[in-house]
Amino acid sequence: MKTPFITEAEAMKEDFKGRTNYWMCRPEITNAKDLQVCRAVLPAGEGHNFHHHPELEEVIYVLEGEVEQWVGEEKKLLKVGEVAHMLPGVIHATFNISDKDAVILAILSPGSQVGPFMVDVSGEKPWATIRG
Repeated sequence: MKTPFITEAEAMKEDFKGRTNYWMCRPEITNAKDLQVCRAVLPAGEGHNFHHHPELEEVIYVLEGEVEQWVGEEKKLLKVGEVAHMLPGVIHATFNISDKDAVILAILSPGSQVGPFMVDVSGEKPWATIRG
């Protein structure tokens, strides 16, 4: 049985495209079956470009700072304590447009998938030019 307690030092650390992800809960490190939880630090000017998760539902919760959040073609500035929700297959993106780090908590379900975890669409229309 895996431990029910995970510290940041024990998390699966992933440096990914300008940000640091701390996977705090997923089947590889906990007994989670239906959850994946990631604390992501987005440095100023960085983010997670347009993508979708074919099989995963996701909630993005802002812990620190503020982010430009896209869900489909709709954009909103999210501040601390605010959330964006995406169903499986919904294209979304998160950008830190401030001059200091932003920290988000991404919660995905289920804990695993059969197909790809993520599909990057940032080079496709309209996503390649939608931000102007």
